[in-house]
Parts: sequence; structure tokens; C-alpha cells
Amino acid sequence: MSSKIEVQRICQYCGNEFTARTTVTRFCSHKCNKAAYKQKERAGKVETSNKQTQQIKTQPIEILKAKEFLTVRDVATLLNSSIRTVYRLIEQGNIKAVNIAQRKTLVKRSDLDKLFKEPTHRTQPEGIPETQKQEINEWVQAGGFEIPDCYNLTEVQDKYGISETALQNLIKRNSIPKIKKGWFAYVPKVVIDKLLS
Repeated sequence: MSSKIEVQRICQYCGNEFTARTTVTRFCSHKCNKAAYKQKERAGKVETSNKQTQQIKTQPIEILKAKEFLTVRDVATLLNSSIRTVYRLIEQGNIKAVNIAQRKTLVKRSDLDKLFKEPTHRTQPEGIPETQKQEINEWVQAGGFEIPDCYNLTEVQDKYGISETALQNLIKRNSIPKIKKGWFAYVPKVVIDKLLS
């Protein structure tokens, strides 16, 4: 017994409109059905191949993570850096290493992990450049304001409609501590609000 239903549908492979005899027909012809099936199979094989490639690429990293002692080359692979950079980090004392032979330097895996767990900034470590010492002192004089407690200079200009030159003069005239961090210079909100409100 044949179906008397006729519905207009769009083929999910070629995108052409066709008349179907059921409401669940997805393709306009057997040819499109086969092509869609082959495309799906191909996509599955490509995905499987990509997963295998990724496993092969990450396998050395997994092996290195399991090792207790690492060579300089191993450390460079884990840190995604050059061997020279690792030697420089060792010379600076950032990475603890033991030279057990003339051409054999080993790093303990746990020491490498500690490198990322220890706080990176200290109050005023020895050997800090003078410019950074000055910035730290300015922060202390400003009352130790955190970045959320400060405006960058653009924010001050937008909020109070003041020109860049006028703002710089105001900062100099009132000895407002201006702290540079990255690309931005920050000034304490409390001080600026008090002067410009």
C-alpha cells in the first residue's frame, strides 16, 4: 500500500527542494543519500585520525610528566622554551639543577612544579632595578592602593572631561603618585575624586 502523502522538503545533502512521501525523508534521491553517508564516514575517519595524531604529539609530554628526574632538553620541552633559556634559568637560580657529569644536568620534577606554585612577586627582592624600587615606594606613599582603587589616565579624562595636558599638570602640581603598570599609568581614585569633584 503506497503512501498518498506529499510534502515539500529540502534535501540535507544538495539543498534542493523535493516532494517527499514521508515527513522524515532527508534526501531527494538515493544518490544524495549515499553521498551524505560517505561524507559522514569520511568525517569520522578524519576525526579519528586527528585524535591519533594528537595522542602521538602529546605522548612525549605525558612520559616526561611521569619522570622523576628531567634532563635540560626535557625541561625545555615541558616549558616550551629553548635549551639556552633553561640553562639561563638554572644560572639565575630560578630552577634548581644538579650537574652529575660533564654533560649531564638533571632537574627534579618536583622542583620544577614548585617553580609555578611559589608566589612570583615579593615585596622588594635583592637586585631589583632602581626604577621598580621607585614605583614600589610610590605605591606605598599612595597608601598601597590596589589597581581597582585607581583610575587609569584615560578614565580620568573621560569621567571629568579634562584634557591630557591639564591632567598631567594637575598630577605634577599636587604631587599625585602616578604608577605605571604595563601600558597604563594609574592614579588613586580617592585623590582624583577629591580634587576634581
